[in-house]
Amino acid sequence: MSLLRYSTLVLLVAAATLAAVGLVVPAAAPASRAAILFGAVLAILNTLAAHALASWSESRSTQAFFGAVLGGMLGRMGLMLAAVVLGVLLLDLPRLPLVVSLLSYYTLFLAMELTVQHRHTRRPAETR
Repeated sequence: MSLLRYSTLVLLVAAATLAAVGLVVPAAAPASRAAILFGAVLAILNTLAAHALASWSESRSTQAFFGAVLGGMLGRMGLMLAAVVLGVLLLDLPRLPLVVSLLSYYTLFLAMELTVQHRHTRRPAETR
């Protein structure tokens, strides 16, 4: 799946779920809403970066593939940690909504990414 199609899918899922969350989280809790949105945006950026790295490295050598995937994973984990620390310490976002949002979206997008990659690798090479 192309990065554009995957990005569109991710953004549609995020928009739908964030709209549903907006109905549940009271408007009187703007800090919680900000934390939820912050966690969702982090997970979106993370999954798009992962998909872009996997797509880029697909036609390259095995060494380049593992370097991009594993090195990208390490880099993305570091950036996610820094962003969470920034959100909690500097932006003073509530911890629980941020963590629940980030972990929920991360898990959802990881499942989507694995499904997309699995379906992509099962197709014959000439149809890719």
